[in-house]
Amino acid sequence: MQLLISVAGPAEARAALSGGADVIDAKDPRRGALGPVPLHRLAGIRAAVAGARPLSAALGDATSEEALAGAVGAAVSVGVAFVKVGFAGVTSETRARRLAVAAQRRVPPDEGTRVVLVAYADWRPAESLAPARIVAVAAAAGAAGVLLDTASKGAPLFTIATVASVAAWVAAAHAAGLFAALAGGLSGPEFALARALGADVVGVRGAACVGGRLGRVSRTRVALLRASADAAPTPRVPVGRDVLPERDVELPEIVHCDDEMLHAVRERA
Repeated sequence: MQLLISVAGPAEARAALSGGADVIDAKDPRRGALGPVPLHRLAGIRAAVAGARPLSAALGDATSEEALAGAVGAAVSVGVAFVKVGFAGVTSETRARRLAVAAQRRVPPDEGTRVVLVAYADWRPAESLAPARIVAVAAAAGAAGVLLDTASKGAPLFTIATVASVAAWVAAAHAAGLFAALAGGLSGPEFALARALGADVVGVRGAACVGGRLGRVSRTRVALLRASADAAPTPRVPVGRDVLPERDVELPEIVHCDDEMLHAVRERA
């Protein structure tokens, strides 16, 4: 299971790298769940990473095809491996597909950048699409993966969504040939659950920081999260159009997950 650490600038990127992050994600936490960083700062983060790890860029929630295409094109010019796009405010699957296709079209096949669509576990029908619909949109648009996150950072993912619903979402993503990432207030104690559900990536900001998600990324905290992610690794499966780095691990015993498992994981922490 890969560990993604969200960073707001080059210094945090270096801390995440030295702590053992698999993916460095450029994001401004002051601007929401998918707050984009300015282009010059994205370039600074790219220079700090220097190709040592894949770089992801949060581009915010899509508002128009033109604006989204421009944002994707700018991120591609910097040289990122992934762009993350959300759909808050989009309630039509048809419109979401048009937006996703607009993003995908700005990613030249030889540039090495892949599109990741973001679903919100705390979605509401009047505000966004259900996570299952985002999986369908991602598959139709040719995206590489999907991320299940929380729009509001007041409550962690597993207090908003049931274990069964997250497991079904991950399974649907894999069935569609996508990699599945989980984020939203996650910390080390939830990693065992995320692994058991089959997540390919866990994304973290707050637990990696001194002072919460608006604080600064700590190398020591990232190293502790890295150890948690490595505690019982799951096999890499051929999903996400083969864009995630593989780890050579043995197949674990299949684990049945339910809400009782979540409580047990937290009690052990």
